[in-house]
Amino acid sequence: MWYKVAKASELLVITGAGIADVKLAKKAFIWPGQSCTVFDVTPVNYSFEVNAMSAEKLSFLLPAVFTIGPRVDDEESLLKYAKLLSHHDRESHDVKELVQGIIEGETRVLAASMTMEEVFKGTKEFKEEVFGKVQLELNQFGLLIYNANIKQLVDVRGHEYFSYLGQKIQMEAANQAKIDVAEARMKGEIGSKEREGQTVQNAAKIDAETKIVATKRQGEGKKEEIKVKAEVQIFENQKQADVAEANAELATKKASWGQQVKLAEVESDKAVAIREAELQQEVERKNALTQTEKLKAEFLSKASVEYDIKVQEANWELYKQQKAAEAALYEKEKASEGQRLASEAQSYARKQEADADLYTKKREAEGLVALAEAQGIYIQTLLSAVGGNYNAFRDYLMINGGMFADMARINADAVKGLQPKISVWTNGTSGGQIAADGAGLGGVAMKEVASVYKALPPLFQTVHDQTGMLPPSWMGSLTNPDP
Repeated sequence: MWYKVAKASELLVITGAGIADVKLAKKAFIWPGQSCTVFDVTPVNYSFEVNAMSAEKLSFLLPAVFTIGPRVDDEESLLKYAKLLSHHDRESHDVKELVQGIIEGETRVLAASMTMEEVFKGTKEFKEEVFGKVQLELNQFGLLIYNANIKQLVDVRGHEYFSYLGQKIQMEAANQAKIDVAEARMKGEIGSKEREGQTVQNAAKIDAETKIVATKRQGEGKKEEIKVKAEVQIFENQKQADVAEANAELATKKASWGQQVKLAEVESDKAVAIREAELQQEVERKNALTQTEKLKAEFLSKASVEYDIKVQEANWELYKQQKAAEAALYEKEKASEGQRLASEAQSYARKQEADADLYTKKREAEGLVALAEAQGIYIQTLLSAVGGNYNAFRDYLMINGGMFADMARINADAVKGLQPKISVWTNGTSGGQIAADGAGLGGVAMKEVASVYKALPPLFQTVHDQTGMLPPSWMGSLTNPDP
């Protein structure tokens, strides 16, 4: 009897007397009639290349490194390993062939069901599938795959699939890189030109807007000045204020039109300058291309030179077409901008005309209101002067307005040519002398006054006969007016 102790990475396999099958232990007494074997459970690395074939019958090598060892966390698996493989050295040829046979068999079967593209692109899925199937086979030996690493797929000699595929990918990547560089260079040049054009356009736009604002402020100042003057002189001469306001509006419109003309001239000058810069750049580029072609002619063959010439001509034609299209687009944009400015100018002019009409009508209304107020004050003052007598107020207005004279003239015109009856009154004195009634009116100096006073009764009678109107009480009355 002796006492046996295993190392940390080892296990004891005990068989014999008193043990029905196999006993595993880290330390134990070995009795007479018992046998003890020590085996190492440390995982071992197995490196090999699997020669497999895809579904398209394409052969390839699958280099792999597997780390395999007994499953130490499962007693049943340890018992399987102890019974089947513990008598072999862990790095023996037999164990390696066993593991390699299982891996190669499962790998070939799986690869035969997949295309080369699926194997190449789905390396992770392919690896997991291989691990699962290999581990399933290793379970019956109590082994566990601790780690596995499938290296890059390798061509079989005489079948350079991956080499050609790599060359293809490299060429495609190189060509795509050249295309990307050319596109980036083209975008850079186009973007540079666009930024320069936008800078010039924005500067011109800001200058134009500044001039527009300045002109508007000047016009508004003139307008306010004219408006104040018109309000001061509105009661003196309304028509002159209207004329002055119309002149101010005309001056504002002329200023706006002049501003639009200057803006169009500035835009035209800027467009010419941009075009000159582009043409100068084209000349310099053509000179550079000419120098390049000269150098190529010195060092390249005739065929290469002709090919490059054709390419450059095609590029030049494409560039000219692009520039022509850009010029046409620029002209259309400028035409559209001019139409927009013209439309805004017309809208502003119509607005100013409407404002002028509104201001005129407003002033006319204010003048009528002021006139009505003045007439009301005038009428109120007259009524107060005659003591509120409406008849006297009316007669005064009729006399002051010349209504009786107008009536006499109208009646005379009406009876003209009708041979009217004309009555002549006199006081009965001889020699055409007019005598005054006991009021002390005598003498030649009072003849006209007496004639007027003596002519009033017949005049009132005639007016009454023809119009039915009676004279005011303060002027006189008829003794027997006709009913």
